Amino acid sequence: MNISKIDLNLLIYLDVLLREKNVTRAANQLNITQPAMSNGLKRLRTLFKDPILVRTSDGMVPTERARALAPAIRKILLELEEALQGEEEFNEKSSQRVFRIMASDYAASTLLPSLLRKINKLAPSVTLDIMTPSDVNFHDVEAGKIDMAINRFDELPQSFHQKTLWRDSFSCLLGADNPVVTKFNLNSFLTSKHVWVSKTGFGVGVGMDPKDVQKLGWVDEALARLGKKRDIKVFTRNYHVAMQLAFEDDLIATLPTKAALLHKNDSLYTIVKPPFEIPDIELKMIWSPLLHHDASHIWFRQLVSEAAAEN
Repeated sequence: MNISKIDLNLLIYLDVLLREKNVTRAANQLNITQPAMSNGLKRLRTLFKDPILVRTSDGMVPTERARALAPAIRKILLELEEALQGEEEFNEKSSQRVFRIMASDYAASTLLPSLLRKINKLAPSVTLDIMTPSDVNFHDVEAGKIDMAINRFDELPQSFHQKTLWRDSFSCLLGADNPVVTKFNLNSFLTSKHVWVSKTGFGVGVGMDPKDVQKLGWVDEALARLGKKRDIKVFTRNYHVAMQLAFEDDLIATLPTKAALLHKNDSLYTIVKPPFEIPDIELKMIWSPLLHHDASHIWFRQLVSEAAAEN
């Protein structure tokens, strides 16, 4: 295969087709017509002497050859886009840039207030657009559509840049009138009702099964190592809902300490140390290699890091 005869657009078509696995959706993604994308797929099949996508009862499925090509094509396109980006100076005082961030409500409520204070002081016309983990996916971050994602992540693509903003322990948040406050130990913890809260990574949440300890996360895995389990009454993906339920319904919310400390001056709540060891968590910020050398993004990453250091 002579590389000088390859149309670069075909590699872009291939990249999107393998992600979307649908000609119409791929065409919409690239803002071209469906016939143009179909023609592109035809040319790709000729170029690689492979069907690329095969129609099955489950829809269009990539061939073995296509699956092998996918990571290499993605890497090539990312490196090319990064190389073609021009250097620009960034003036925060006059900038009207909108920074789009995916953040869990844990990250948003603990980190963003100090970040916003810094932005108001240094860049008064800069705007933040905060999205939830359910609003975006890895491809949005990889393509630079989202400036940054801030959350706890179990797994990340190797192409992403990342930085740990902080490590956080766990605390138990209870209503001040909860009867177990006066004698809080492992036994009273286990005999109480609990509200489970977590949202890591990206994507729409799925229903939880109280019996599936491995999917319940840090708190329940730590209990399982002791041969114990807690009685979960409510599952939620929202930390503020969990904190409210802890007060109203005598439930125990075991959550990252920085989230619990949002109520440290509230007489309606009590914050206590869990009666067993739970490993710390890491809050990370991640971003696309396409934005790594962008002047405005470098400035923003530094500001986020400084805000995190103050928490």
